[in-house]
Amino acid sequence: MKLSDVMHRNVEVIAGDTTVREAAKRMSNLDVGSLPVCLNQRLVGLLTDRDVVVRSIARGDDPDETRVSDVMTSKVEWCFEDESIEDASRKMSGRQIQRLVVLDREKKLVGIVSLADLVCGHGETPAVTQTIEAIKAPTKPSAVGVSAGQAGR
Repeated sequence: MKLSDVMHRNVEVIAGDTTVREAAKRMSNLDVGSLPVCLNQRLVGLLTDRDVVVRSIARGDDPDETRVSDVMTSKVEWCFEDESIEDASRKMSGRQIQRLVVLDREKKLVGIVSLADLVCGHGETPAVTQTIEAIKAPTKPSAVGVSAGQAGR
């Protein structure tokens, strides 16, 4: 089964020049914990609720002045829509992440797939169980994203 069979399409995105406050309000209104950051349908990062809290609020940034591009995770894991559920499962377990951005072969954003989508699409198989166990294990340093501001340090 391919990711295109189980992924969510019509994903809400946000621009990098959006303020952190506007982004947080949008995430709250949509009831989501992350938003892909795009420029002309090209993925440039991912803003998570953790990015807002740890990379902005905790360091005292002004949410009306700080831009999404300053706090987003810039190294985003992704898969192609024609890849298998097993490929996505391996990537998610290896990086300890619960969601993957899905791109087409032109590298344009076409969807997002969550761990729950994989379970619904693939059922409770040993591979899915192993993925859940790997994701829920203590966090590896590689599972923590790098913000745009940290990348140059």
